[in-house]
Parts: sequence; C-alpha cells; structure tokens
Amino acid sequence: MTPGRSKRAASKPAAMKRASTRHAASQRAAKKAGGGRPAGARSAVSRQTRSRPGTPSRRGRATPENAAEIFRRLRAAYPDAHTALNHTNAYQLLVATILSAQCTDARVNVVTPSLFARYPDPATLAAADRGELEQLIKSTGFFRNKAKSLIGMARAVVANHNGAIPQTMEELVHLPGVGRKTANVVLGNAFGRNDGIVVDTHVTRLSQRLGLTRQGDPVKIEQDLMRLFPPEQWTLLAHLFIEHGRRICDARLPKCGECVLVDLCPSARVP
Repeated sequence: MTPGRSKRAASKPAAMKRASTRHAASQRAAKKAGGGRPAGARSAVSRQTRSRPGTPSRRGRATPENAAEIFRRLRAAYPDAHTALNHTNAYQLLVATILSAQCTDARVNVVTPSLFARYPDPATLAAADRGELEQLIKSTGFFRNKAKSLIGMARAVVANHNGAIPQTMEELVHLPGVGRKTANVVLGNAFGRNDGIVVDTHVTRLSQRLGLTRQGDPVKIEQDLMRLFPPEQWTLLAHLFIEHGRRICDARLPKCGECVLVDLCPSARVP
C-alpha cells in the first residue's frame, strides 16, 4: 500500500465521524423546534389535527359542490342576512353605499337620517351647497371627496336619467363616485338584480381563506365566485360572507373553533 493511499484510508473514519456528529446535531435541533418531533412530522400532525374524518379531500377545493355546501351552511347560520345600510329606496341606498367607503355601515346609518331629510331626492342633492353637505357627512371620513361624488352623481342622475336611479350596470358605473361594487349593491338590493357579486374586504378574505380564489383583485375574485355560484345566489352570497366575516372569520383572530365551515377551510386553525 502506497503512503498516499494509506493516508486517505486513515482519514475516512474521521470524515464519517464528523458527518455523523453533524447529523445528530441537526436531529436535535429539529426535535427542539418541533417539540420533540422532526419539523416535517410536526406539520403533518398539525394538518391531521385540523381535519375532520371523511372531509379532508374536500378542504379548499374550488368546485361547485363545495360552493353549494358553503352557501347551504352559511344560509342556515345566518337566515336573516341582508345589507346593513338603512334605506327605503334606490336613491338612499346609492347615497349610503357611496358614504360607506372606508367607513362602517353603523356610522353611515347615524349620518343618513339627517342627510335624507335635507336632501330627499337626487334633485335636491344636485342643488346642494357643497360646504353644507360636507358638514353633514364629515364623520364618515374622506368627506370632501364623498361630497363631490354625491353632488356629481345626483346631477348626472337628474340630467341623464330624469331623476331616477338607473337600473343597469353600464349606466350606474358611469355615475361619479360609483364603481362596480357600489353598482352591485344597488342592483342586487334595490332592484333585485343579480348582475354580479359585491366584493368587499370580508368577501375577499373569506374567498381566499376558503380556497375559492387565489386572486387579490376584486374584479378577478368576483369572476371566480361567479363561476362557482349560480346567479340567483350572488346578492345573498355577499351578505352571508360579510356576516360570517364580522361574527366568526375575523381578519386577525378568526374563531375557527366556532366556524360551520371549518372542515371545508384550508386555512382553519383548530388545536
């Protein structure tokens, strides 16, 4: 045996010993991080704990079957779900919806009684003094922009629609301050038309958590939901999601232990 070969042979056991030491250290670190289990085993146990027997294959699947079950359960849980904005006609609902941007429905409902008493229809709102209007709606936030939108909307309704709130998506979104979400609110709740789905922060959050969409843009989320749910459910679906989002599926601290959708939700956190 040559001296060089003998030196390599002698170094092999030492290299194996170092590798073994590194592996043992890695295993100890993994166990410590996982509470006594390797990291991979920990995540597997966590997933198993969150799943209910017989349902994990349905968890987070964006299918019409899952969508139908989600709708059925939420409708049973919230049989009285409806828009929280107080109104008696399409004009009042349109005004209230414009005011609700970046504001709670409860605050809007505090403001609108005096607002509607002062401006009972589009014609009176179209002739409103902007400074006076701003003071009436100041507590809803962004009151200058909202006052501008309200007066512009009212003037367009008077000039182009004979003072009547239009009943089509195309006409509504051409009004100042009115986007697709606002138009969906008015069409669905004032006119009983299911032309689309209202996508607000609650609907966005629940749709993503339930695995019904991977999108972040409201228009794309709406399109995904419209493919999963039949048109006759679109208006009520938004109310159900909003109600569930307010009561159970909170943005920061969801109450997964109380959720009727826990076995269908890939984001569920159940100990």
